[in-house]
Amino acid sequence: MKSLFKPITINKLEVPNRIAMAPMTRMMSPDGIPGDNVKDYYQRRAAGEVGLIITEGVEVSHPSSSGYPNVPGFQDKADEGWKKIIEVVQAEGSKIFPQLWHVGAMRKEGMAPDPKVPGYTPSGLVNTNKQAAHAMTADEVEMLIECFVKDILKIKDLGFDGVELHGAHGYLIDNFFWEGTNQRDDTYGGEINKRTKFACEIIKRARKEIGRDFPVAIRFSQWKQQDYEAKLAHTPDELEKFLMPLVDAGVDVFHASNRRYWEPEFEGSDLNLAGWTKKISGLPTITVGSVGLKSDFIGLYAGEDAVESAPIDELVSRLDAEEFDMVAVGRALLSDPDWVKKIREERFDEIIPFESKYAQSVYY
Repeated sequence: MKSLFKPITINKLEVPNRIAMAPMTRMMSPDGIPGDNVKDYYQRRAAGEVGLIITEGVEVSHPSSSGYPNVPGFQDKADEGWKKIIEVVQAEGSKIFPQLWHVGAMRKEGMAPDPKVPGYTPSGLVNTNKQAAHAMTADEVEMLIECFVKDILKIKDLGFDGVELHGAHGYLIDNFFWEGTNQRDDTYGGEINKRTKFACEIIKRARKEIGRDFPVAIRFSQWKQQDYEAKLAHTPDELEKFLMPLVDAGVDVFHASNRRYWEPEFEGSDLNLAGWTKKISGLPTITVGSVGLKSDFIGLYAGEDAVESAPIDELVSRLDAEEFDMVAVGRALLSDPDWVKKIREERFDEIIPFESKYAQSVYY
């Protein structure tokens, strides 16, 4: 297990080991304010030796970003709660990134905080040919880019170690990435490399405010909540066209979301999505997808009997081979905050297995 516990440097930030806590929405922050319950939740995982905590999704500071109740935000009244969380996590020796989240097409009109605000999307599409949301004007695109940038600057000022943009699973940034939901005919639509522009503008403009040394991650996925079989990139060449504009914009690490980390991404290679992303981009990557579980994420909530997770030995061997650089663990850390420590000490029989009763959150 030694390779899981080697330090890694992201930008100029040293993370003590290769295990990240995957972001998991909890809906435990009334009025968007993370309280002591949230602080204690993250502190327990940091004390359990998680190297990098990526928080639950935190709403971008615009009413269209909200899709679920009691999700934390970055309004001024939440500052004190975040500062307490950052302090306790860092005191335990872990690093912490918030995940900046706009739900895009997942928002339904009538929801808080402003029932009149619809779901914002690039083209009004929730799925291919399914028109059920608001198509953003050019002015609205510009406005939301600036909202993201202001929040990233605040994230740095609060004392976080970095930031992750949620660009996966059918939310706003992913709505721009995916041709199924982006049919724009301006500079934010078109071929796959052009559909990265919304995210690239956020990153480029943020870099002017935060400098080059503050780590920026982005999470992306092929699959969507609207379509489990969706693909952003059907070939390695398409994946390269998608990734390189983001590299040029200033991304430091890619968090590549698979349903099952052990499944190959393209025919003719055993590399998963994180492996291909590292090979193409040359940047550090985080793999994720049913690590240490008996079901995949979709299978659990769809009531399917999913395949057994690949053994931890396979995960370690792939890490040894430098297919990817870090491993994000989600639900296994819900059931057992000491999962990392028990893995390090090889106390496998003491690990508390995940069951659905531990799932306070559904929306990765």
